[in-house]
Amino acid sequence: MLLQTLPFLIDGLMTTLIVSACVIVLSLLIGVPLGCLLAFGSAPVTIPIRLYADFVRGVPILVLLYFVYYGLPAIKVNLPSLAAAIVALTAFKSAQIIEITRGAFLSIPPGQTEAAKCIGLTLPDRFIHVLAPQAARRFLPPFVNSVVDTVKGSSLVSLLGIVDLMLALQQVIGRTHAALPLYLIGAFLYFAINFPLSALSRRLEKRFV
Repeated sequence: MLLQTLPFLIDGLMTTLIVSACVIVLSLLIGVPLGCLLAFGSAPVTIPIRLYADFVRGVPILVLLYFVYYGLPAIKVNLPSLAAAIVALTAFKSAQIIEITRGAFLSIPPGQTEAAKCIGLTLPDRFIHVLAPQAARRFLPPFVNSVVDTVKGSSLVSLLGIVDLMLALQQVIGRTHAALPLYLIGAFLYFAINFPLSALSRRLEKRFV
């Protein structure tokens, strides 16, 4: 019986991976540029970014999910459950990426910038050839940890009726009443995804930090 449920669980796992991948890519596209602006921008630029990052990080993910899915229809914005989940998780994750990016740049010793100025590098050249490569090395370890958190946090999308791995497990348990072996299977599948990422994060941290 359990073997017969594996294709259904794999489908749920694929949904988990798709949601996680979408959130990670969108968060990078939003968070990295905003993080750079937060690190180097003037007050009119940094203040709204800071307010956004602090506010979103201070709100539970579950509240964001319910706000996007149940709250936005009040202003005539109706999103399908999958889109609402991706929007909510992206909003939260991009706020984290903003902070990771800002911290990566601000951790570079000021002497690096001064030395680049002394040899006549322009601002774009300083950013591309001096700051960005060093920031990338500092960015990677916490970013990989953030990816692990994204995969684990994606289990909340089941609360919107999306059949990810968690909801697939619950539905199969409801039919088979074999809770323990199925939760063990689910734990193993999450572990199979997250453990290599955690190991990669530790390796990057030892190498670059």
